[in-house]
Amino acid sequence: MSSGPEPTKDSDLSRRGFLSGLIFGLGGVITAVLGGAGTAYFLAPAFKKEAENWVDLGPVSAVKPGMPAKLEFVERKRDAWVTAERRSFAWVQTSNGRDFTAFDPRCTHLGCPYRWDSGKGQFLCPCHTAVFDVNGKVVSGPAPRGLDRFPIKVVGGRLMIRPQPEKVKA
Repeated sequence: MSSGPEPTKDSDLSRRGFLSGLIFGLGGVITAVLGGAGTAYFLAPAFKKEAENWVDLGPVSAVKPGMPAKLEFVERKRDAWVTAERRSFAWVQTSNGRDFTAFDPRCTHLGCPYRWDSGKGQFLCPCHTAVFDVNGKVVSGPAPRGLDRFPIKVVGGRLMIRPQPEKVKA
């Protein structure tokens, strides 16, 4: 005598099929979530918009009117997950203490570093005798154009530049 209906083979298979489907379904959901997150992590830098990279040069008081100042800075560039640092400098000058010009430290002839000669009141490039005035214009020598400039602004009494120089027209 039996006290209740006995399970048939069909109901056992459907329960087993249901549990197998449930396990495979949950595995698929977990794979999709983890795979999507991993894919997003690796592809995100490719779609990230590059922010304007302004670098702090120091206080406005570091530059005296009529006397160019050599101001050093550290440029940080991020390439996906790697951040590279590069030390450089800019020549900054002002005539009135309010409007500033920042020059790229490389001569426009062949990229040699130039210097400020306070006795002559000129920038001198020792490689090929290029000479520039205090405003970066060519005085003499083989330089094809005036000194390249960095975009510069004053924020809260501090000088900020974007370290990608802009070429000056000849």
